[in-house]
Amino acid sequence: MPVKPTETQEQKPKQEQSSENPEVPVAAEIKKTSKPLSRPGISSGFSISSFLNKEETTVVEEKVVTKTEQLPQNHFTETDLQAEWNLQLKQLQKKDAIIFNAIKSFKMIKSGENEITVLFPSDSAKAEFDKVSREFFNHFKTKVHNHSIQVVYKRDAENLKVEVMTPRKKFEKFVKLNPLLKDLDDLMKFDLT
Repeated sequence: MPVKPTETQEQKPKQEQSSENPEVPVAAEIKKTSKPLSRPGISSGFSISSFLNKEETTVVEEKVVTKTEQLPQNHFTETDLQAEWNLQLKQLQKKDAIIFNAIKSFKMIKSGENEITVLFPSDSAKAEFDKVSREFFNHFKTKVHNHSIQVVYKRDAENLKVEVMTPRKKFEKFVKLNPLLKDLDDLMKFDLT
């Protein structure tokens, strides 16, 4: 009776054959899975189909309109206005130096019973003032109990500081910093016209 070789005996000759013949590749076993090996996709919260099917809804905003006839219209003086303006400037100096430097040259004048004229030097300064004007005037109106105050803006050309720098003025400014430039000017006779 022929003897069946055991599994270990069969494996030994195969291993010996593979070591003897390195050129012959050993067939690798391919495993198949029922699920994909990659990570499952995470969906974003945005759905194109829901966006396309979305109905446009209009939001109705209610505006609260208060009549100025019902609000108090007490008298205020120029002194009240100047005191509040100076207080506002002091607060701005501590809180926001950029806006303070832009609006410190503004002038507030009481031009009528319920009218304030604001004199401003330039449009860029007025743009900075617009950032704080609503807060200032609302505070002032509640403090003096006069809610019918109208504000008029006027450009003040006299208040605008325009300095023309000629070459001579520039040179004199540098001479203050370095007096030796004066000696150099005497020696070289610079044309500063």
